[in-house]
Amino acid sequence: MKKIIIYTDGGSRGNPGKAAIGVIFCNEKGEVIKKFGEYLGDNLTNNEAEYQAVIFALKKFKSVFGKSIAKVSEVEVRSDSELLVNQMSGKYKIENENIQKFFIEIWNLMIDFQGVKFKAIPREKNKEADAMVNEALDGLGSSQKLF
Repeated sequence: MKKIIIYTDGGSRGNPGKAAIGVIFCNEKGEVIKKFGEYLGDNLTNNEAEYQAVIFALKKFKSVFGKSIAKVSEVEVRSDSELLVNQMSGKYKIENENIQKFFIEIWNLMIDFQGVKFKAIPREKNKEADAMVNEALDGLGSSQKLF
């Protein structure tokens, strides 16, 4: 079994406004394997961007490493969004229709992994993913489209 730590962040300037995501893949020692930042578009909320970061991360994992590796991988998604972590862990209800759709998409993506856990972390421990969000929003990074 492989353990992968994925730091995710989503941000919106305006809320709703221009939004982007940042995703960092690390091995179990915390060493960075891959980094991704992507501009999502306009008129998205911060919470929608946070969820889209997780969707991107799980899809990208399968795209880069393959479904067979995903099947034997334990993924820990670390996010500074307590709302996302608590909703994905079943502690909070999801009343927003857009977020419900994202939740279902993540839930369906999780089936392809041995396990997916969500962990809330302080913002200061998510600086790299946050930097990827800001880089994508500023148009400085090369935006990598997944699909």
